[in-house]
Amino acid sequence: MNEITKTLLHLVSDWKGSFSGAYNIRENGCSVARQSSKNILIDNKEDKPGLNIHILPGTTGETVSIPACVTHGDVDDLVYNDFYVGTHADVTIVAGCGVHTQTGERARHSGIHRFFLAPGSHVRYLEKHVGTGTGTGIRSIDPVTEIYLEEGAVLEMDTSQIGGVDRTLRKTKAVVGRGARLTIREHLLTQKEQTADTQFEVELNGEGAGADIVSRSVARDHSRQTYFSTIIGNAPCSGHSECDAIIAENGIVDAAPKLCAHHSDAALIHEAAIGKIAGDQIIKLRTLGLTEEEAEEKIIRGFLS
Repeated sequence: MNEITKTLLHLVSDWKGSFSGAYNIRENGCSVARQSSKNILIDNKEDKPGLNIHILPGTTGETVSIPACVTHGDVDDLVYNDFYVGTHADVTIVAGCGVHTQTGERARHSGIHRFFLAPGSHVRYLEKHVGTGTGTGIRSIDPVTEIYLEEGAVLEMDTSQIGGVDRTLRKTKAVVGRGARLTIREHLLTQKEQTADTQFEVELNGEGAGADIVSRSVARDHSRQTYFSTIIGNAPCSGHSECDAIIAENGIVDAAPKLCAHHSDAALIHEAAIGKIAGDQIIKLRTLGLTEEEAEEKIIRGFLS
């Protein structure tokens, strides 16, 4: 691994020189380090770039990390990773991504992740994205996430873009079965001329299925964000979608939540709020000795946490 990879790993996956448990580190389109565990098996796909990760039934308390790094321009990395989670497994999956360029050439990573959760399984999925480097090349990260939850399965997804990404298209699609539950928390920051497009589509197909999707975002400078969410209730189920955004300077946010109730006992709700930082919040923090800029930064950090 090169030094830029090590820096990116620290930013997106809290890497401190090594990983415990199962892991695969991807650098510029190649696997540079890998380790399976007794209960988590990582193998290459045979027909396309990427991994098959099998988590054995009953596995508990383990973590699998699969960070990907692009460390220079003129790299367009595409990877397909499939996770097969056995019955009653309870694990954490970390899948951060960082892109870096020091030139005028584009650096891009696209990760297509599919999750197949067997009955009664539970996954906590952590995903951080970041762009670094002083080059003028576009830094792009375009994640695609597909989630399939069987009866009683639970997936908790925490996804964040913590800065430096110039272009991103974030697509998440989920099919939720009987008694299964999906929770998504998105944290998104755009600055300068950056653009970010988020698309969520969730089908609630089983009795007692549930989904709770919350996106918090800040659009600063001349950046632009779009947010689209669709929840489809095909059974007695519950679904909630919320988009909460702050605009600063000349930022733009377009939000379009959509609900489709295809069953009389589908209980669906959406909320959307877009606005600037409240002036009384700034004044209160300034009375504590902060400058206006420091107060604004503190509010934004708290809002996105």
